[in-house]
Amino acid sequence: MFCYMFNPECFHFSDTFAMEVESGKTYLLRIINAALNDELFFAIASHNMTVVEVDAVYTKPFVTQAILIAPGQTTNVLIQANQSPGRYFMAARPFMDAPIPVDNKTATGIFQYKGIPNTVLPTLPQLPASNDTDFALSYNKKLKSLNSANFPANVPLKVDRKLFYTVGFGKDSCPTCVNGTRILASLNNISFVMPKIGLLQAHYFNISGVFRTDFPDKPPKPFNYTGAPLTANLGTAHGTRLSKIAFNSTVELVLQDTNLLTVESHPFHLHGYNFFVVGTGIGNFDPVKDPAKYNLIDPVERNTVGVPTGGWTAIRFRADNPGVWFMHCHLELHTGWGLKMAFVVEDGKGADQSILPPPKDLPPC
Repeated sequence: MFCYMFNPECFHFSDTFAMEVESGKTYLLRIINAALNDELFFAIASHNMTVVEVDAVYTKPFVTQAILIAPGQTTNVLIQANQSPGRYFMAARPFMDAPIPVDNKTATGIFQYKGIPNTVLPTLPQLPASNDTDFALSYNKKLKSLNSANFPANVPLKVDRKLFYTVGFGKDSCPTCVNGTRILASLNNISFVMPKIGLLQAHYFNISGVFRTDFPDKPPKPFNYTGAPLTANLGTAHGTRLSKIAFNSTVELVLQDTNLLTVESHPFHLHGYNFFVVGTGIGNFDPVKDPAKYNLIDPVERNTVGVPTGGWTAIRFRADNPGVWFMHCHLELHTGWGLKMAFVVEDGKGADQSILPPPKDLPPC
């Protein structure tokens, strides 16, 4: 159990998590952000970390004093127990650089050298400020694929399908809500509506009326995506609309944060696939200039990526896994507001390129 805040009263609690280490040894620590609504900074007092893996994919190793990890992401780090034997706080606190309230409590555990009594006061780590955009951008820029002979980075160089999705918020009429409205979240101004029948079930059994496959490849109308906040006449639509993708085609998707109500960072997760993060930037994506800056040599490969506040992220993947696959913001609040969509990846022609039938004992939705 983690102890909230740097509170001296909890230093001696027996239920505060403590990891015992021995001097001179190196430890592999797998860090998982299981939070619902917070991207987190994580650090260990007086100890550097060497990042070696994210989302179960090797990275080029690099040393850092802190990491940034979004909900749903994992990060593997190597830590050398090479400091004076003692007790050191492991600490995590939220990262939020948007103009909205944030709970800045700090969760802590203890990195404890063997033989040190629990009465020794732990040392505090130096975490980035909760709104440290520069650290967040710099850290993510350091993440690169190993791209070795044994672990190549098979980045799609030719793109069959280009997608541009805007990320934003909206308002919906709600007579029972405060001020008669409620918040929505959307991709390309469409707030996703969950059906009563499973999407994969409807697709496999060809059940009509559950979803449409006309999710737009681009927003309905171009605008200054990261300019002054837009708060009126947003026209957010509702729908269970999916995007159909040809089997084994290569896809480039640019996720653009917008000023619809407010800009904010969004960690997006794609089910069924890893993807390569080929580019990211602040401001509006420029389809002419920005692709020239893509990293197509050793971009980081992962399954969850943060779209920076008031910025964009470009990913590429090969659609070689047939089925229906959600893509959603990994902030639970935003997903509940409709910030999600799904891809229908068609079957291929080969015997092993089609969706497997459901088990006979699978309970129906």
